[in-house]
Amino acid sequence: MEKLLGYRRENGRVGIRNHVVILPVDDISNAACEAVANNVKGTLALSHAYGRLQYGEDLELHFRTLIGIGSNPNVAAVVVIGIEENWSKRIADGIALTGKPVSYFSIEGNGDFETVRQASWTAKEYVQWASELHREPVELKDLSVSIKCGESDTTTGMGSCPTVSQAVDRLVDAGATVFFGETSELTGGEHLIRERMATPELKEKFMAIYNDYVGEIASQGVDLLGSQPTQGNIAGGLSTIEEKALGNIAKTGTKEIIGVLEPAEAPKSGNGLYFMDTSSAAAECVTLMAAAGAVVHFFPTGQGNIIGNPIEPVVKITANPKTAETMKEHIDVDVKGLLSREITLTEAGDLLMDYLYRTVNGRLTSAEALGHREFVMTKLYRSA
Repeated sequence: MEKLLGYRRENGRVGIRNHVVILPVDDISNAACEAVANNVKGTLALSHAYGRLQYGEDLELHFRTLIGIGSNPNVAAVVVIGIEENWSKRIADGIALTGKPVSYFSIEGNGDFETVRQASWTAKEYVQWASELHREPVELKDLSVSIKCGESDTTTGMGSCPTVSQAVDRLVDAGATVFFGETSELTGGEHLIRERMATPELKEKFMAIYNDYVGEIASQGVDLLGSQPTQGNIAGGLSTIEEKALGNIAKTGTKEIIGVLEPAEAPKSGNGLYFMDTSSAAAECVTLMAAAGAVVHFFPTGQGNIIGNPIEPVVKITANPKTAETMKEHIDVDVKGLLSREITLTEAGDLLMDYLYRTVNGRLTSAEALGHREFVMTKLYRSA
């Protein structure tokens, strides 16, 4: 395969994109961030719906997600804007630990016009600085990759998820970091994940997270059937959450799992395969994994999910012949040949790894080319 080229950041981590992000602390700062991005081309405003009157672990997750997004190696520099100075500073200080350029501005006491004026000057300086950064040779071990499937059907478990499994095993063997999650969608196969945990302590931690998640769902007196599997899953031939789970687990590979992470938590114990406690909602899950540092995402799909992310490129893989034809503008890697036995699973893995190399080296994914920038924060509680 060709040489890998990426952006090595100040803290040594490697990114594959070079974004300058305008990051709102809260929902009422979105307009100012969007105004700065309109003034300075080449910047990216990440509007979202939350950040006011959150508390406890919900607030901590909010901060962890925003600091993680700004710290992601695909981000070169960050302008933080919030209504209040103390929260803006807290997020900027967290991002500054990476060594990358970051500045913060607050709207209270200044107003939108003055805040946008000051922030636009800084954003212009950052985007011109970032435009002169160069890619340099990197290795697979430098990458952090996340995985999640969506709009799954029978072809997902038989084709696109096993293809991702091939890539996961190769990446872990090469020393890379890989995240997987979707806690509720492990139901019926959670024991398979438990047995791959590296230590008894990790097994206990994983099962506590899993049991808490499904217990919360059950406490509401609801049946997952109808929302899990989704109507699209059912139309694709998946009649139970257990069937869906086995397809989901098929993409996680065969390697030992060395860590269990909270949502948006970056790993601290070295490279390898990690489980992260996440929702199965596509945009939320990818956003949390980007906040943990993932720089590229593998997304196997059956019926054809169209998810993207503003800072983490999303690579779509399908083995469904209909989806490969009717939604081909969304599909990056077509492995329908697996089901017709025209290609082997190893060859499908080769196709995905080749596309990974091309994506790392700058090729836009279909989601990037089509402008899919779904950025969705996770909220745990109602607001105070």
